[in-house]
Amino acid sequence: MARISVIIGIYNCASTLVEALDSLYAQTYQDFKVILCEDGSSDNTYEVAAQYAASHDNIILIRNEKNMGLNHTLNRCLELADTEYVARMDGDDISLPERFEKEINFLDEHPEYAFVSSPMIYYDEQGEFRRGKQHNDPTGLDFLHGRTFCHAPVMMRLTAYRAVGGYTVSDYLLRLEDQHLWLKLYQQGYKGYCLEQPLYMMRDDRNATRRRNFKARRNEIFMRLRICRAFRLPWWHYPESVIVPMLKWAMPTWLYDHFHRKTKPN
Repeated sequence: MARISVIIGIYNCASTLVEALDSLYAQTYQDFKVILCEDGSSDNTYEVAAQYAASHDNIILIRNEKNMGLNHTLNRCLELADTEYVARMDGDDISLPERFEKEINFLDEHPEYAFVSSPMIYYDEQGEFRRGKQHNDPTGLDFLHGRTFCHAPVMMRLTAYRAVGGYTVSDYLLRLEDQHLWLKLYQQGYKGYCLEQPLYMMRDDRNATRRRNFKARRNEIFMRLRICRAFRLPWWHYPESVIVPMLKWAMPTWLYDHFHRKTKPN
């Protein structure tokens, strides 16, 4: 029986999915199965996935009747996971060859941690343009400032996922389902660790302005205030949690894109 279930929500990634899946089959650790859930794509993502699955007997492919969002889609994948560990992956990224080996070795050797992740290398058609950097053992302030764990490279014990009920489905958590998951885990006594070596390449078109709308900033404020309460941060972090997202929203596009390319987020 496989030790890792790789859960992947796939949406409008027909042109990149084969490369992403190929990176899994190039891993130095091969004791895994893949659970794909197609989320109402407008392109031929499902057909590409079905063709790939036909030639690999360790792939399970399901689909949503309509687009439901990543949190709902990953929960459907989790329903089918029955392995000791669960690894995340996105349909337009690349897992570097030693990713699974290094992550499963860490969890095997450190039972005190419920999950592990790594920094990401950000790239596009012109090549790499940024490397992320996270704190190994994040504090409450790291949570507030987005210096915790990268979502796509994470590997987690299935028992931890189950204990917190997987991903919370809420309109206020769109694009923030991972941060909310970490918060739920920490509130129940689970801890994560971030390895220093980047083990994952995230495809990023640098077009950050597409995600820079009022709803996204509203959700960021909602999440920041929850973090302040959960970690009992000093009072001055509450107004900061409202002001910073609104400044990002109001910032000129050219300036925001400059910081998006130069900073090192999770």
